[in-house]
Amino acid sequence: MWHDLVVVQIPIVEKILRTIAVYVLILILFRFAGKRGLAGLNTFDMVVVFLLSNVVQNAIIGNDNSLLGGAIGAVTLIAVNSAVTRWLASDPRAARLLEGTPTTLVRDGKLVSGALHSLALRPSELEHAIRVQNGDNISDVARARLEPDGQLLVTLRAAEQSATKGDVQELREQLEVIERLLTSMAAGGRPPR
Repeated sequence: MWHDLVVVQIPIVEKILRTIAVYVLILILFRFAGKRGLAGLNTFDMVVVFLLSNVVQNAIIGNDNSLLGGAIGAVTLIAVNSAVTRWLASDPRAARLLEGTPTTLVRDGKLVSGALHSLALRPSELEHAIRVQNGDNISDVARARLEPDGQLLVTLRAAEQSATKGDVQELREQLEVIERLLTSMAAGGRPPR
């Protein structure tokens, strides 16, 4: 029993190479599948992820069911992912190559022709992103784009955006000026300049 837990049944270098190869394959598959796959996992996407993990399991572990072999695979996955993440953070060209670039969906209140279809996005997903930003419809949007990580980012037109603290402070100052003007006029004096 202990033997099966700690004795790796295939060479450790092979286990590491198998893990890296499957990681790269999955990375390439997700890159070519497009940004839409990352925008939000629906039921069908979850099924694919679960089945995908089962399909590639044997490719990673090979003919090895040991605990130590599984630990080596897990450590390799985490190490490779950490290295790739750091590489992408430091090299914009690598990030563009592996992650892609943002795709504009809405420009100046108008849907970019074919954008939703090319990304396999449903109009309801874009409408939801607009509502999250407190917009009512596409005409309220200055720009909307799908980021490489699958997030829908929406920028509302200036007139449709919520007030900021600076806006509120400016309004208070204007109200104080009007209040002083009204007080002066009520006292029969001339309005201050």
